[in-house]
Amino acid sequence: MSQVSVHAGGVESVVHTWGQAGGFPVLLIHGNCSSGLFWEPLARLLPADWHVIAPDLRGYGTTTAAPVDARRGLGEFVEDVMAVINGVLGDGAAPVVVGHSMGGGIAMRLAVSHPGRVRGLVLEAPLSPYGFGGTKDLEGTPTTVDFAGTGGGGVNPEFVKRLAAGDRSSEDAASPRNVMRGTYVAAPDAFGDDEEAMLTTMLSTVVSEDNYPGDSSASDNWPMFAPGTKGVLNAMSPAYFNLADQLVGLEPKPPVVWIRGDRDAIVSDASLFDLANLGKLGLVPGWPGDEAAPPQPMIGQMRAVLHRYAEAGGTFTEVVYDECGHSPHIERPAEFAAQLSALVTALR
Repeated sequence: MSQVSVHAGGVESVVHTWGQAGGFPVLLIHGNCSSGLFWEPLARLLPADWHVIAPDLRGYGTTTAAPVDARRGLGEFVEDVMAVINGVLGDGAAPVVVGHSMGGGIAMRLAVSHPGRVRGLVLEAPLSPYGFGGTKDLEGTPTTVDFAGTGGGGVNPEFVKRLAAGDRSSEDAASPRNVMRGTYVAAPDAFGDDEEAMLTTMLSTVVSEDNYPGDSSASDNWPMFAPGTKGVLNAMSPAYFNLADQLVGLEPKPPVVWIRGDRDAIVSDASLFDLANLGKLGLVPGWPGDEAAPPQPMIGQMRAVLHRYAEAGGTFTEVVYDECGHSPHIERPAEFAAQLSALVTALR
């Protein structure tokens, strides 16, 4: 592994690279509360003749902590990533793009914002095309007009406090280590010897109103807050992120491989990070019921959009790993690498 930097738009993006310059290009986009080095357990298994790059997104790792304007719906991350593609892989390069969680949302927006620049798309436990939370059916219908319950106001303040403090302990349920063990993977010991390195990626997250988690605004609707305009959690709110129709209409259509675990606690039809689901479980008081605020059907939404994508001329494959959580590339690295290799082989 080596590192390079790309300067563009006031951001210095640090990019981790593996393999051979000039080899088949593969771009890995990490998710929230991690960094480009969260991909290392997978990258060490990939062919040496690929050119694999994994940038630290703004506000993560050692990339500039530039503010995130949530109203752009992850668009600033896309600009940063496109600068990395051009700067490291070359102008006009079209890599296979792999996106994890929030990175899956960035990957989808990259594809629709820059048609023809994504050769293949691997979505690992991706953000729904309708955003995170606040929608109630397979068409992404909002539960309230102001998308109440989504964005920066829904995060556990104790977790944010400990994240900002760089807490590496395991004494509190809200410690970053315990959150990582309990929600990033299905089994707490799944990180193995990589746990300390993976925790370091999590603790690299810049905690601020402009970055993670962002701000919030008051709402008359349960749970009495709505998305703000700053930071990453608001950028994933359906108030600003909704690209289902753009994805379906994309031309040309890269082949899509959707990879997920059957025990994902973060992106699922019963997400432990969805305020509506937590309300249904009795963990958030005042829940108004299934008719007004049902849990977001994240898996159903992704599948419905990909079926529309296929009907419009694209192709997709859904891969589900048993007894696997939110990070298949860590929990099933050899299988994930084989799936990625099969896509690359088909596209060479």
